[in-house]
Amino acid sequence: MIVLLLSLLSLTGTASYLIAGGLTLQFFGQKIPPYLDPAPAVSLLVPVCGLDAGAWENWSSLCEQDYGTYEVLFGVQSLEDPALPLLKKLCQTYPDRARWYLCDEIRGINRKMSNLSQLFPHARYDVIVLADSDVRVTRTYLRSITAPLADATIGVVTCGYIDHHPKRLGAAFLAMGRCIDFIPSVLIARFLDGGLRFAIGPTVVLRRRVLEDIGGFEIALNRIGDDYRLGYTAWQAGYRVELSRYILDNDCSDESFLKAVQRELRWSRTIRSNRGNQYFGMVFIFGTVYSALLWGLFPTPWTLSVFLAVQGIRWLQAIISMVLMGTPRLLLWLWLLPLRDVMSFLIWLGGCFGNRIYWRGRWLQVYRHGQLQEIVKNSQDP
Repeated sequence: MIVLLLSLLSLTGTASYLIAGGLTLQFFGQKIPPYLDPAPAVSLLVPVCGLDAGAWENWSSLCEQDYGTYEVLFGVQSLEDPALPLLKKLCQTYPDRARWYLCDEIRGINRKMSNLSQLFPHARYDVIVLADSDVRVTRTYLRSITAPLADATIGVVTCGYIDHHPKRLGAAFLAMGRCIDFIPSVLIARFLDGGLRFAIGPTVVLRRRVLEDIGGFEIALNRIGDDYRLGYTAWQAGYRVELSRYILDNDCSDESFLKAVQRELRWSRTIRSNRGNQYFGMVFIFGTVYSALLWGLFPTPWTLSVFLAVQGIRWLQAIISMVLMGTPRLLLWLWLLPLRDVMSFLIWLGGCFGNRIYWRGRWLQVYRHGQLQEIVKNSQDP
């Protein structure tokens, strides 16, 4: 019975690798859509909390776009924020492009959404781009992510993110997961649902009317997975959500392996709270783990051949993803793939249980649909 179960799970896992590889080839092999001409004016909103590694390079890349009319608005939550001196210098360097604002009102548990809700009234233009403070972009970033807006039915555009040059184990662990698992899983969801029903990652593009129609940033003030919520609510309102082929460069160089695992466990519980029972369907995708168990528990030539076949298909899918998403440096970390797959299974398993997450120095309780409640420690507790 166990042999049959592990064999079937190895088969479903292999099928998921083949589907992921095929959809990756199809999506990233398409002709890149032309840039909009004229390009719509853009307000780029960047919530800031603390000073990330490479902050100057990240923020200046946002201010040096090969683009027509756009502005970059930074929001800080405190005048004591260590990022503020650098932000002031940036705004002096790019006085016609960048401005910063104090967003010190706490409007909800999700401080990022609280920040953005206070930045939004200062935005001048009809296309709103949300960007996390730790991304670094090329000069074609804005032109690439706004290109899908040529279709008037598209209300939201989002894109994937990978550390293109990981230097440490934790960074490589995160980058590999995003490249070979996360973005392909988004493509699978897009295929199964007939289009995206959510947004992802540290860049979301919204038409102003869409943001106003869905209730603004206030809909996510007390939710985890705010990007998911913005895209899902827009889809519910009848707008299309599209995935851009632009892949953000997200520097994770300061992530230790332990921090990377903790981050992904938080993501797993976030996904479970937002996607519900669909999260448990991921049990079928860990083919390499099941085939290794099959061979380890029942070592025969047949189980060895199954193990080698599944591993070969997985490695091929990983290489396809790395090449097509423009992350060839990740090929140097391919030796990490077996550990990545085992940890992905354990993190998914951990995500099946528990509702506590650690986020930005606070312990939070996550409920259905990403609802948050802060866990306040009793002053009399030890």
